[in-house]
Amino acid sequence: MKVRGRMMLLVTLIVAVLLSMLSYKGIGAEKALSVNRIEQGLDLSGGVDIVYEADQPTVTDAEMKAAISLLQGRLDWSGWTEAEVAREGDKRIRVQIPGVADAEEAIQEIGQTAQLSFVDEAGNVLLTGDMVKDAYKQVGATDPNGPSLPYVALEFNEEGKQRFAEATQNNIGKVIYIVMDDEVISAPVVQTAITDGHAMITGQFGGEEAEELASLIRAGSLPFNLNVIQMKNVGARLGADALSTGIKAGIVGIILVLVYMLISYKLLGFAADWALVIYIGLELVALSLFHVTLTLPGIAGIILSVGMAVDANIVIFERVKEELVMGKSLRAAIKNGFQRATSAIIDGNVTTLIAAAVLFFLGSGTVKGFATTLMIGIIVSMFTALVITRIIVKGLMYAGVHNPKYYGLRLK
Repeated sequence: MKVRGRMMLLVTLIVAVLLSMLSYKGIGAEKALSVNRIEQGLDLSGGVDIVYEADQPTVTDAEMKAAISLLQGRLDWSGWTEAEVAREGDKRIRVQIPGVADAEEAIQEIGQTAQLSFVDEAGNVLLTGDMVKDAYKQVGATDPNGPSLPYVALEFNEEGKQRFAEATQNNIGKVIYIVMDDEVISAPVVQTAITDGHAMITGQFGGEEAEELASLIRAGSLPFNLNVIQMKNVGARLGADALSTGIKAGIVGIILVLVYMLISYKLLGFAADWALVIYIGLELVALSLFHVTLTLPGIAGIILSVGMAVDANIVIFERVKEELVMGKSLRAAIKNGFQRATSAIIDGNVTTLIAAAVLFFLGSGTVKGFATTLMIGIIVSMFTALVITRIIVKGLMYAGVHNPKYYGLRLK
């Protein structure tokens, strides 16, 4: 048994060391999976914050979604994949781009009205986006007796109907490129002449891809411009100070938690601290692995999840102490303590996970950042409390630490 216990402790020690090294140094020259690869949000790395407003009294939800899709696409094409685009109110859109120093340059890149065109193989423009009346995703059979698949349905205005009829008549069997800002977003092959002003774009894409393509096409025919009503630079110094402050707060909080657990729960507290080191390593690796954009609220989510990880250990240890007070053997007390605590831990964490999921899907910007780190933290904390802590406690018991007072039993 002693050999088994020592092996369990050795394995968890190796895991803790490897995770610490991985989160600090990473893998390879690019330091993959390390803290250096965690993307930073606008409030940490600095950047620009721009607010756009539609230049007409009212706009529809479809038009706003199309505009958001357009701006996000332009940001992606410009290489600003960490940027966030979110709707504000009825007519406004906020764009936040981390790591960019010049707001004017960013506006020049993304702020112009979309230029959509239909181009033949020779590069001739056949018709433009303002001739598209509507574009939307549909699901159905595009061939007789064929399966139901997502496709994009197009509807043209009168001028577009005539121009598109001529274009399809002259290009049967050829490709007509749909181009947005010099980027080809679709390249359908003309199967037959289309004269009724309605067309469909088919292909091997899913529902989300079809909706995205429809949004881009709609964006090319938006009946309004987007005016800049606010822009500001967030300085790198401000972001660096915020990051430094957040990291210091996290370190101080974690150290206080480690000391409290060690003083209050003795050997069990030592096991909890050991598991918490593994938890922190897993959390940092997960943030890097899933390319989470870290913000100050995101740091708050991490610290909150640390507290929840420790709370789960406290629930377990209190159950173990109750079992020991009832006169159970150490082995039985540890087994029953973990079993009794599992349902309470899962229930408490799942309800918090549901709340975090709601914030993620209904929130935007930094609210999503908080929800993301909180969800990752909850999942990792449940794993470390119910699996890693159990292995460490059992390893200590098997290694020969059998005195109940080290596990919380107060002897009179």
